This record gives sequence, C-alpha cells and structure tokens, in this order.
Amino acid sequence: MMKLNVRFLNMAVILGVLLVLAVPLRAQGISGDVIKIGIMNDQNGPYSDNCGLGSVTSARLAISDFGGAVNGKKVELVTADDQNKPDIGLAVALRWLDNEGVDAIVGCSASSIALAVQDIMKARKKPYLLAGTAGSFFTNDKCSPMTTQWMVDTYAQPKATVKALLGQGVDTWFFLTVDYAFGKGWQADTTNFIKAGGGRVLGSVLHPLNSSDFSSFLLTAQASGAKAIALANSGADFGNAIKQAQEFGLSQKQLLVPLGLMISQTHGIGLRDLQNVRLTTPFYWDMTPDARAFAKRYSEAFNGQILNEAKAATYSAITHYLKAVAATGTDEGDAVMRQMKNTPINDFEMKNVSIRADGQVMRPLYVARIKTPAESKYAYDYYEITGTIPSEEAWRPASESACDLLKSQ
Repeated sequence: MMKLNVRFLNMAVILGVLLVLAVPLRAQGISGDVIKIGIMNDQNGPYSDNCGLGSVTSARLAISDFGGAVNGKKVELVTADDQNKPDIGLAVALRWLDNEGVDAIVGCSASSIALAVQDIMKARKKPYLLAGTAGSFFTNDKCSPMTTQWMVDTYAQPKATVKALLGQGVDTWFFLTVDYAFGKGWQADTTNFIKAGGGRVLGSVLHPLNSSDFSSFLLTAQASGAKAIALANSGADFGNAIKQAQEFGLSQKQLLVPLGLMISQTHGIGLRDLQNVRLTTPFYWDMTPDARAFAKRYSEAFNGQILNEAKAATYSAITHYLKAVAATGTDEGDAVMRQMKNTPINDFEMKNVSIRADGQVMRPLYVARIKTPAESKYAYDYYEITGTIPSEEAWRPASESACDLLKSQ
C-alpha cells in the first residue's frame, strides 16, 4: 500500500512538472488585465490631415464596437504626436512598451520613424499595424513578423497609374520627390515600372519635408520637357505643389501625376485643380452601402469630416486585431499575429481579405477618376471608380520579394 502511494505521489509530481513546463506554450491571457493600443502619427504637421486626430476617432469607433472590452477585459487607447521626428517616435514607442503596457501600435508615421519603431516592436514581439505609412520595404527586404501593412505602399499605388499612362503614350517622366525614405522609395519603385514599360525618366529634384515654396523645383520640372511630372510626396507638401504648379501653368503642357492621393487631400485642394486626374485607391467612402453607412457614422463623430483611406484602414486594423485577441484569449504578440494572418478580414471596406506571411493585407485596389465640379452632385462626391485591380495583380508578387517570411512558407 505504501509503495502504491509513493508511486502515485511520484506520478503526481511528474504530472505537475509537465503542467508547469507546458504553461509557456499556451496563451498567457491579457497582460496587465487590460488591452492597450497606441495610435502614433503626425497630429499637427504636414501629414496631420492624412491620419492625425481623425485616426484616433476611427480607433475609438472600433473599440466602441466591442463595447470597450474584449472577453471582459477593458480596451484602452493612448495617442501620441510623433512630430515627424524619428527620435520622438522611438522615445514614445519605448515608453509605451516598457513603462505603460501598450500591447500594439497603429502607425501612420513617416517611414523613417516607422522603421525605427518596427525594430522595437519586433524585439518586444508586439503587433505593429501600419495604416498610412507607405514604404514598400515593410513587406519586402525590411519585413517583420510583427508588422502588417493595411493601406497601400509605394509599390502598389503607382503601379497601375504608370501602366495606364504609358498605354496613353506618356513615356517621359520627371520626379518631384520629398527628401526622406518614403519619397525616395516611391520614386525608386515608380522608376522601375516606367523603365519596365519602355518609358524614360528625364530627371528628378528632392524637396525638404513641409516645404512652402516649390517654385524652383517646379521650374526645373517644367524645363525638363517631360510629359509627366510625378509627385512623390503627400500631405501638405502635395497640396502646395499642386496649387503652385497650377499657378505656373504646368498642367497646360505637362501632366501632373500624384503617386499617392487621399480623398481628404482632394477635398482640401478642390475639384477645379484636380478634375480628371487618374489615381489608384484602396477605398472610396461612396462605393458600397456598408462604406457609406460607416462614413456617415465617422463624419458624425468627427465634426463632419470626410472618411479617408488611412482612417478607414485604422478602423479595420484595430477591429481585426481585437477579433484576434478575443479568439485567442491573449494579447501575446506571436499568438495574436498568427490568428490575424489565419483569419480573413471582414468589415465595411474589405470582404474575405487575407494577410500574407510578409504582413501585406491582400486587398484589391481601385482605379478612379476625379470628377469635374459640374459632375459632383453632393458632399464629397469626388470619384468615379473606373476599374478594379485584383490583389494578386496589385501587390508585389511573392516570387519577387526579398522577405524571408515568404521564403519560409
């Protein structure tokens, strides 16, 4: 009898040890008993209209759709203005992760900031959801298992634009490019498409971020004689460049080509200056009943403002993240990322969209024409959708990618 009890005790000890050893392999629950999400972007500078406080509104709407909690655990939101400075963005990310228990960050920062933050997120195994940062290297040679790309990048967005214009005989190009990683990446990707299609790049100029005077840059572009002047910039820089180009009369002889344009910028610049411009977009608020309903809800929550592409992507990213936390019962980064990539995205703007191993959200893109003032019949009636680009044609093929995450599949 004593031997049986001893044997039973030994088995119990062994079983207990096995259970203890098994714990790290299972989901660890919710750290700090709260799910904390950070929103980092430019909130007062040249890119503040792209995301800014409007993305914070989208985040709050996403959280409210879960009742402010997931599986009984409260969801909290923290926000920061990165001021377009890598040192500030990095300091915020470190403080959030090391001292404030932030579990995921939604980024709409300049690529230079996002690259630094991405390294921290990878080291800490925390999801980094890009909903506005456009560098194509985030799903190529700089890919990370913790990063997902939710909107567009400098590969996909210009691809369709260049192809369409080359087909119309627009075969000489000049670049007006913002002088940091985002703009240079955009120019490099677009140049590859131009050359592959038989076109030529006649030159380029770099301008500082947040420029107010584009006169010298535009005169250089004009003197090049290129049929197309490609604007590899965004935010206030893009708006200033377009308005000053119209003042110089560039559009009378040369085609102004925005490589990336959000509808909030279209609204700010106006249809008079942008009418009949062709562009590629991941989302248009007036495309479907679901999109219109959410756009109305967003507008009511944010002072009547228009729902643009990045703010829609912010809602989608946070919603999908919280669904993954709910399904896994944890905010542990690896587990959440696996769930996000194994589950199709379904919301008001995307239906059954997958996330590729490199973090690319494989959404379709849409070809659009900006309407003339006479064609616009109601508030924000700006685009005519003229075509759809399937996801397999829009994004960088896996076979051409330098991302090790794709090679390990």
